[in-house]
Amino acid sequence: MGLLRDLCVLLRLPDFRRLLGVRLLSQLSDGVFQVALAAYVVFSPEKQTSPGAIASAMAVLLLPYSLVGPFTGVLLDRWRRRQVLLSCNLLRAVLSCGTAGLILLGVPDWLFYLSALSVTAVNRFVLAGLSAALPRVVDEGRLVTANALSPTAGTLAATLGGGVAFVVHLFAADGDGANAATVLLGALLYLWAGLSALTLDRDLLGPDPDQVRPRVMAALAGTAKGLRAGLRHLRRRPAAARAMAAMTAMRFCFGALTVTLLMLCRYAWSDPSDTDAGLGRLGVAVGLSAAGFFVAALITPWATARIGTAGWITACSAASALLLPPLALSFTIAPMMLAAFALGVTTQGAKIATDTVVQAQVDDAYRGRVFSLYDVVFNAAFVGAAATAALVLPADGHSAGLILALALIYAATAVGMLRERDVSRGTSHAGTPTR
Repeated sequence: MGLLRDLCVLLRLPDFRRLLGVRLLSQLSDGVFQVALAAYVVFSPEKQTSPGAIASAMAVLLLPYSLVGPFTGVLLDRWRRRQVLLSCNLLRAVLSCGTAGLILLGVPDWLFYLSALSVTAVNRFVLAGLSAALPRVVDEGRLVTANALSPTAGTLAATLGGGVAFVVHLFAADGDGANAATVLLGALLYLWAGLSALTLDRDLLGPDPDQVRPRVMAALAGTAKGLRAGLRHLRRRPAAARAMAAMTAMRFCFGALTVTLLMLCRYAWSDPSDTDAGLGRLGVAVGLSAAGFFVAALITPWATARIGTAGWITACSAASALLLPPLALSFTIAPMMLAAFALGVTTQGAKIATDTVVQAQVDDAYRGRVFSLYDVVFNAAFVGAAATAALVLPADGHSAGLILALALIYAATAVGMLRERDVSRGTSHAGTPTR
C-alpha cells in the first residue's frame, strides 16, 4: 500500500507526469524500431543468422552509444535538457524515415547499419537526458519510487512497442515492405514524443541557467576536460562507482543470455525456415522479461527500504546466480521462459537501485556526464557479452559452459557487493536488515 500511495503522489505531480509521458512515447518508439531491426537482421527468411552475425549487429548498433556517450554528458550539462528531448526525438523521426527508405531500396548491409546506428546514437541523448532530469521533478525522498516507476514504465512501453511491431510482422506479408512499414511507424511515434516535450517548461529540467553554455563548439572542445572532471567526481563517490560496476557485470551476463535466446528462438525451438514462429517465441520471452521488470518496479522500493540499495543489488545478483543454472541448462522452452522472467526481475531491480545511488550521490552539475559514462560502460558490456557469446555459442545456442560461467559472474558480483555500505543508511548490509 505504501508503494501505491507513493505512486499516486508522484502521478499527481504535473511535471513528473509530463516527463514520464515523454519517456513513454520515446521508448514506445524505441521498441518498434528495435524489433523492426531484429526482424530485418535476425529473422529475415533470406538471411542465415549466426552468433557472429548477431554480435556484429549489436556492435554496430551499440558501440556508437559508447562513442557518442562522452559527448552527451558534456552537452547535457550545458544544453537545456527539455530542448534536447524535443530536438533529438524530431531528429530520430527524420532518420527513421531514411532507414525505411534504405530497406525498400535493398541497399548493402553496411549502409543500412550506418543509417540505423545514427538513430540509436541520437537515442543516447534522450535516455541520458531523461535520467539526468528526473531529480528535477521529484524530491530526493521519493527518488527510489520515481526510479522504480519511470525507467520501468519506459521499458514496459518499449516492450509494448515491440509487441506492436511483432503484430505488424505476423499479419503482414513477409519481406522488406513489412520491415519498412514498421520503421515508419516508429518514426511517427518519435515525432509524437518530440512534440510532447513542449508541455514542459524550457528551463525546468536543468541545468540551471547560469550553467547553460550556448556555444556548441566550445562545449565539444571541452569534452575531454569535462569527462575528466566527471571521473574525478565519481571517484569521490565510491558508492556510486561500485554500484555501476556491479550493474555493468550484470549487464554483461544479460547480453550473453540475449544472444543465446535469439539463437534458440531462431534455430532450436522452431523450424529455421519458419521465421514467424521464431519471432513469436522471441516476443513471448521479451514479454515475460518485461513482466519481470514490472514486478521489480513493485518490489524494489519495499526491498530497499528494508535492506538498502546495496543490499538489494547484492540480493538480485545472488538470486541470478542461483536461478540461472537450473533454469537455463536444459535449453528447453518453459524453463528458459521462466528464466527470462526471473532475470527480468533481478536485472531491473538492480538497475533501479543503481540509478538511485548514482542520482543521489552525484551533484546535479555532474549528473549528465556521470550518466553518460554509465551508458558507455553499460553498452560496452553488452557488446562484449555478444562478442564472447559469438566465440563460444554453436548455431543452435546450446552451451552449458557459457551458462555456468555467467552464473559465476553473477555470484562474484554478489560477493563484491556483500560488504558495501548503503549510503542512505550508513550500515553494512551483511548484517541484519534495518527497519
